[in-house]
Order: sequence, then C-alpha cells, then structure tokens
Amino acid sequence: MVRVGLTAERLAQAGAELADEVGFDQVTVSALARRFDVKVASLYSHVKNSQDLKTKIALLALEELADRGAAALAGRAGKDALAALANVYRDYAREHPGRYAAAQLRLSPEAAAASAGGRHAQMTRAILRGYDLTEPDQTHAVRLLGSVFHGYISLELGGGFSHSAPDTQETWSRILDALDALLRSWPEPAPARDPAGARIGEARQQV
Repeated sequence: MVRVGLTAERLAQAGAELADEVGFDQVTVSALARRFDVKVASLYSHVKNSQDLKTKIALLALEELADRGAAALAGRAGKDALAALANVYRDYAREHPGRYAAAQLRLSPEAAAASAGGRHAQMTRAILRGYDLTEPDQTHAVRLLGSVFHGYISLELGGGFSHSAPDTQETWSRILDALDALLRSWPEPAPARDPAGARIGEARQQV
C-alpha cells in the first residue's frame, strides 16, 4: 500500500475494512500498521492507541448505519418503517460484521455525544410515532426494539440458529409481525405494589 497520505479518517476506514475481514476484536494499531506497511509509530499522530482506533471505527459504523436507516425510512410508517429499519441493521451486520460489532462498542460520554447514536434513537422514535405511544412507554418500546433487533442479529451472526429449523428468515419475519402486533396493543402498566406485595389500590381500599 501507499505509505503517504495517512489521516485519521483513512485509518478509520481501513480499520473498518480490517474489522470486517478479521473481526473487530482483532483490530489494533499494530495490525493496521502492517496493513499500510509502515511503522506503528507513524500512526500515532492520527490515533492515540488501539482503543482510540476502535472508537473511530465505531463512530464510522454508527454514521453509516444512520445514513442507511434514514434512507430506508423515507416515506414509510407503521410496520413498513419497523421492518425497514430492522432490515437495515440485519443487512449491515451480514455485509459488515466487523463494523456492526464496532457499532455496539460502549463509548465514552464525550464520544457518544458526538456520535450518530442520537440519530438511531430518533429513527426508532419516529417509527413509534406511528403506534401512538406516549412516555414512558415510548422509551420502554425503544429499548425493547433495540434488544430484539440486536439480540437476534448477534445470535444469528454467531451461528446460534444454524442447526435448527425453521429458516432464520422465517423467524425474523415472524418476529417483526409479533413486534408490530405488540406495539399496536401495548399493555397498560401493572398496578404498583407496596413492599409487602399487596397492590397499592387494594391496600387503600382496606384502610
């Protein structure tokens, strides 16, 4: 590779490509230096260390995912929007497993604030507006969708469903159907209970 023209952006892109090839956990400054056929020290003017490099890859992946999600959601609502965003995450994970793993990296508060993470939350909330949910249920639903999307995708990528029927695509479609049905009939919160286990409303009636 050409040794000149290194920038933080170019290193992040190369690191993302390396993550897709060998796994996000295997990405280090040393591995990237070998890719560019340069000394490790020559990269330290652009990245502080391997953790900084991984953070830059994570920011890149979050941005790419947010751009794809925004494009997929344009003009869609309800279940169509739900399925569109879910499929963006799943397709990206299949195409770029290392970058997808990077997008799950826990960022520092400063890096998170500067990331596209907020765009992902906004896209999910945009979907939920079609289901007429108010707070705090909207936040509960955001967490539910994130857990289901990323939990299923991670298990699928790890081969967790490789040795059983039915096909994972069939399960994925049924999951999206189930989420749509749940969001349309979101349950009322259960009555609060006092420390003794009695429903608060019932306790008041007995006073």
